[in-house]
Amino acid sequence: MIDSSLRLPAEWEPQAAVLIAWPHAGTDWAERLEQVESTYAALAAAVTRFQPLIIVVADADLRAHVITKLQNTTADLSRIRFVELPYDDTWLRDSGPITLRGENNHFQLTDFRFTGWGGKFGAEQDDALIAGLVTAGVFGSAEHKRIDWALEGGGIESDGAGTVLTTWRCLVQRHPEQSREEMSALLRDGLHAKRVLWLDYGYLEGDDTDAHIDTLARFAPGDRIVYQACDDVADAHHAELQRMGEELAALRTPDGKPYTLYPLPWAKPIIDEGRRLAASYANYLIVNGAVLVPAYGDTADDEAARIIGEAHPGRTVVQVPCRPLIWQNGSLHCITMQLPAGLVG
Repeated sequence: MIDSSLRLPAEWEPQAAVLIAWPHAGTDWAERLEQVESTYAALAAAVTRFQPLIIVVADADLRAHVITKLQNTTADLSRIRFVELPYDDTWLRDSGPITLRGENNHFQLTDFRFTGWGGKFGAEQDDALIAGLVTAGVFGSAEHKRIDWALEGGGIESDGAGTVLTTWRCLVQRHPEQSREEMSALLRDGLHAKRVLWLDYGYLEGDDTDAHIDTLARFAPGDRIVYQACDDVADAHHAELQRMGEELAALRTPDGKPYTLYPLPWAKPIIDEGRRLAASYANYLIVNGAVLVPAYGDTADDEAARIIGEAHPGRTVVQVPCRPLIWQNGSLHCITMQLPAGLVG
């Protein structure tokens, strides 16, 4: 029987925990493992100030290593739970569960097919991650529903009230044979959404995800949208992000009102080994009572944190150093997945 009360919660709703997978030498982080572990340690310290953290580790040796690493930080180890499972990489926003919530604490772990962002990278172990977490008993009695259609968590935004925001550039790459109408129907059905809003513009150079929405525009409480802008007219992104801003300004809430928009400042270009890295401030993470904001060592860091805090009133703003992450073309939101309150067994 279909539970008509199921919906995709907004990220700012109460959470049980945040889920991450720790980088190790068998992942793509091997070349810069020490630097990226420093970001993960800072993230663990930030999350456990406010709520529990579940860390997926490849084996017992990695678990012991992580504990040693975190003992030298302010992380609250009493709030950390470890789960040993194999994984290809650590982008749990895209391989972790998209959790729908219903009445009476009924949860559905929506397990879309993960293809390594359209077959760019091997993803067999990551595609099995949700099933492994279920078998490990992480989610109690939650229903596990596999959907054989490629979708990543970073590719969708939810306002918690039935509206999903996504990008055409990403989903047409995953499903070139399908029309927008067909994909909208699949998203509404799979996510129990009432409507799907599409953006045709917006991208970041160096982004492997084909313009995931969580690098570009994010819902915030009170019919707000926070988005990555570019005020540098000489930058290659300027025209595209300006057009995206115009698209966002044209969107309407379910009751026909415009959204309140919060444009984010633009970090100066970060070039690494001849390639530009995708440094988006929109890739922030909301936790209970706080919002964790990426910092890149740029003069725009503090202004981005201020604006994000303004869009999420009443929350503590914590900056997390994320420059090591963008070497692999993602940031703070990309490596995390929030789990709704009541889900964790």
